[in-house]
Amino acid sequence: MYTKEEILNGQVLLIDKPLTWSSFQAVNKLKYVLKNRLDLPKKFKIGHAGTLDPLATGLLIVCTGKFTKRIPELMGQAKEYTGTIHIGSTTPSYDLETQINAVFPTEHITESLIHETVKQFIGEIDQKPPVFSAIKKDGKRLYEHARAGEEVEIEARKTTVHEFEITRIALPEIDFRVTCSKGTYIRSLAHDFGLSLQSGAHLTALRRTKIGDYSVENAVTPEAFDKLIPRNEK
Repeated sequence: MYTKEEILNGQVLLIDKPLTWSSFQAVNKLKYVLKNRLDLPKKFKIGHAGTLDPLATGLLIVCTGKFTKRIPELMGQAKEYTGTIHIGSTTPSYDLETQINAVFPTEHITESLIHETVKQFIGEIDQKPPVFSAIKKDGKRLYEHARAGEEVEIEARKTTVHEFEITRIALPEIDFRVTCSKGTYIRSLAHDFGLSLQSGAHLTALRRTKIGDYSVENAVTPEAFDKLIPRNEK
């Protein structure tokens, strides 16, 4: 339970973002609840420390008040994800946002090949962001170019994968756990992993489990957060 003074002074709120919700929607839900329950100023400070795609679930850190100054620091911390990669087909978005556009052989893929291939992605790697991403190019988001059918050249970026663990193999599905630096696209990791297996792949599930020392185990859904705020406090 939070009070008006606590929210205005600054809080770090841990939210478990539901599937299909945008990060913006989750923050807006909290903003609406806090403003109306606690009689907060219309423009009180609130923001999240790192976007999660609508098709991903898990930890979203939301800061209020003076703690919004910590957002850049929090965004820079290492992140942990779990998820599922589907081997043998690709999509333009590298996940389930778009339909399958190509299929590839998988008969040659063995458990030993999978575990050996993982090693290529640990450490500092070059990675191209997905064409369906919010990065700006020529004044437009990449996904805007993609949806308009425009081809753009995307430059590779340096990123670091600290851990890449395979937790289940049931082809065509592979479950994983990854810890990585800021700016790592797990969709691109899944896509590149498929290429390295001499096949194709796309992401079918993704959950952010940690940001720095913060864990989704201590987070609540937006609906559960609603119940933590006392009504009509003046």
